[in-house]
Amino acid sequence: MSTRLDYATVAPGAIKAQYGVHIYLEGCGLPMTLQELVFLRVSQINGCAYCLDMHAKALRKDGEGQQRLDAVAGWREAHGLFSARERAALAWAEALTLVADTRQVPDAIYDEVKAQFSDRELVDLTLAIGSINSWNRLAVGFARGPEPDEQSRKAAAA
Repeated sequence: MSTRLDYATVAPGAIKAQYGVHIYLEGCGLPMTLQELVFLRVSQINGCAYCLDMHAKALRKDGEGQQRLDAVAGWREAHGLFSARERAALAWAEALTLVADTRQVPDAIYDEVKAQFSDRELVDLTLAIGSINSWNRLAVGFARGPEPDEQSRKAAAA
């Protein structure tokens, strides 16, 4: 499927504002690896290939191991691969991303994330989750996919 429209060209002010949230998040104090793991998990839930590609590449560039990347979708069963703080963030990310279906965030998930993050960090984490959900909706809605690398082009042609 080809891209439906180039949203950055059509509405550059909107994208600049959205990117402003990203700039804030880069400096908010939450570790970027934690944010990128959350971005990856939310993008998995939303089926956003563009963001999956981007955030997996960012994590690898920052030295993240392939084993953890492979296990993000099954983080609950990946005993010993994710810290308590990461597990709480991933649970919070899933609950907020799926809130349209569940109509709630269970108290147990809130209690778990609250035990791992300060009030400010929790607001910042929630903003990060909202932001990646917004980016996912732009990319999925307008059919923006990743640019295939050479290996992917060869595999697709086979």
